[in-house]
Amino acid sequence: MLKGSVSVLAAGLGLVIALAPPATAGVQPFPREFHAQEIATNGTTLYVRVGGHGPAVVLLHGFGDTGDMWAPVAAVLIKDHTVVVPDLRGMGLSAHPDGGYTKKNQAVDIAGVLDALTIEKADLVTHDIGNMVGYALAAQYPSRVARWVVMDAPLPGIGDWDTIVRDPRLWHFNFRGPDEERLVAGRERIYLDRFWNELSADPRSIDEATRHHYAVLYARPHAMHDAFEQFGAFTQDAIDNKLLLAKGGKLTMPVLAIGAEKSFNTAMADDIRFVASNVTGAVIPNSGHWLMEEQRAATVAAIAAFLK
Repeated sequence: MLKGSVSVLAAGLGLVIALAPPATAGVQPFPREFHAQEIATNGTTLYVRVGGHGPAVVLLHGFGDTGDMWAPVAAVLIKDHTVVVPDLRGMGLSAHPDGGYTKKNQAVDIAGVLDALTIEKADLVTHDIGNMVGYALAAQYPSRVARWVVMDAPLPGIGDWDTIVRDPRLWHFNFRGPDEERLVAGRERIYLDRFWNELSADPRSIDEATRHHYAVLYARPHAMHDAFEQFGAFTQDAIDNKLLLAKGGKLTMPVLAIGAEKSFNTAMADDIRFVASNVTGAVIPNSGHWLMEEQRAATVAAIAAFLK
């Protein structure tokens, strides 16, 4: 269940993971205590949900989701945290600038959100492309990240990245351009279904309500174009990440690296150990890449236990 440098807390956390039931249906709304606001930052505007009191935690989503994916986590953490949930640049309900999609630049977006909310330091929870923004944030502003939960996606340029990008399941990394956008326009649901079906342990775990919710958001003007831009920046992201690691060395804050059993598994922790020295690994059973949709309760329990 757990691998590497495992604390007593993590060992107990592994039991929670194993016994937790699968996710319930639909996209859960945020608790009523949350409010949403648009925050100007780094030349763009991000849509940000904020709620709660206490130590801050920032939750960053990836492709195929928006910040809406984090509502079940937010409902638990709001009891003793200030919870901050942005939509990334060009995604969800955030603005759609023409450029700036390197993860190093998007980390500056998030630092600006923290500044606007007068938050000096926060825990960090990330998934998918959110991992990449999260690493760039922690590497550029290490004093502002207390702990990091990183979930089921690699970092460009780090570890076995060159092998990862040759995996035929990741053809979408290089699927972009005007003709590709014409192919997907009006067929966003078909395109997204491919990810939910092929990268999950069981496609039935991602219900119709969830699929419809995100397909509508990704069908908004410029949304799919900007999602493609996230992938298009990977080549520069790989260069940036190598330079960040060479300049600053490994991150020293505690990190929980969560892999899905049917996806990155223990390789998630192995990959993060290239950039962080204090890493605990965990695996969520019976899940593919879409941890919050496929094994919601187990994933929320793992995050909450680590942040306590």
